Amino acid sequence: MHREGTDPDNVQLEDILCDFCTEAAWAAGTPCVEGHQGSVICGKCLSVAFVSIVTCSVDEQEASCVMCLEKRSAQFWQGLGDDAIICRRCVKQSAGILQKSSEDDWSKPAS
Repeated sequence: MHREGTDPDNVQLEDILCDFCTEAAWAAGTPCVEGHQGSVICGKCLSVAFVSIVTCSVDEQEASCVMCLEKRSAQFWQGLGDDAIICRRCVKQSAGILQKSSEDDWSKPAS
């Protein structure tokens, strides 16, 4: 998602926000993963999604994932917005990406 008032002809990293918390900007120092059509999940939201889906028992449901755009029956985690839904597969893939590429420990909330 883009910050309100973003110039579509001059989008900066600071203009790209996490689809799930709508607050974290994809700027220097903020670990993020991009999905299809510009969807983004920040490390903080990914951490919460990972715990909710992978380590807890979450019921399957029918939904469309904002990251992969696939509609299926699976485990999902929902952020603040109605459309901010991520599937188990994308949570695990995104966690793997951040685990390999991030210098910071994205899986722990900032203090």
